[in-house]
Amino acid sequence: MGKLSNLHPDRVIKTFRKAGWVFKSQRGSHVKLVKNEVAVVLPYHKGKPIKEPVLCHEIKKAGLTVDEFVQLYKE
Repeated sequence: MGKLSNLHPDRVIKTFRKAGWVFKSQRGSHVKLVKNEVAVVLPYHKGKPIKEPVLCHEIKKAGLTVDEFVQLYKE
């Protein structure tokens, strides 16, 4: 398993907010965060971790590296 496996949605959203992303909206089980007119959409299913490929894609879209994200997640 990689560095991004079994990360829970609450902490992932909190990590993006540490990086300056702002909650925009939630529609069903998807949370939208925005920064500088760029949006990331994260699945939010309580009790289930976000799948690694989805999270990796959104991290790259956010302009972060996986290592930067993991460092923020651990803080």
